[in-house]
Amino acid sequence: MSNEGNEVLHDAIMEVIDNQINDNNPPETRQTLDRLIGEGHTEEEVKNLIGCVVAAEMFEVMKQGRAFDEKNFVAALKALPELPSDD
Repeated sequence: MSNEGNEVLHDAIMEVIDNQINDNNPPETRQTLDRLIGEGHTEEEVKNLIGCVVAAEMFEVMKQGRAFDEKNFVAALKALPELPSDD
């Protein structure tokens, strides 16, 4: 993927995160942001970590042809800063 394509994807994922935080839906996104900032991470670092969770869930939705799984998504948020695995 080109750098431009990567930037577009990054911006789209950041928009998803901002919407989740602003809409408080799911509330665990805001809670994760606050928790990790409280642990000393910068807001940018935290949003990138949350972005990894968003991207992993998007990949699984597309790969498996299934619906968004909020339970798995929230579990992955709660595990941060440990990143989702691809098993």
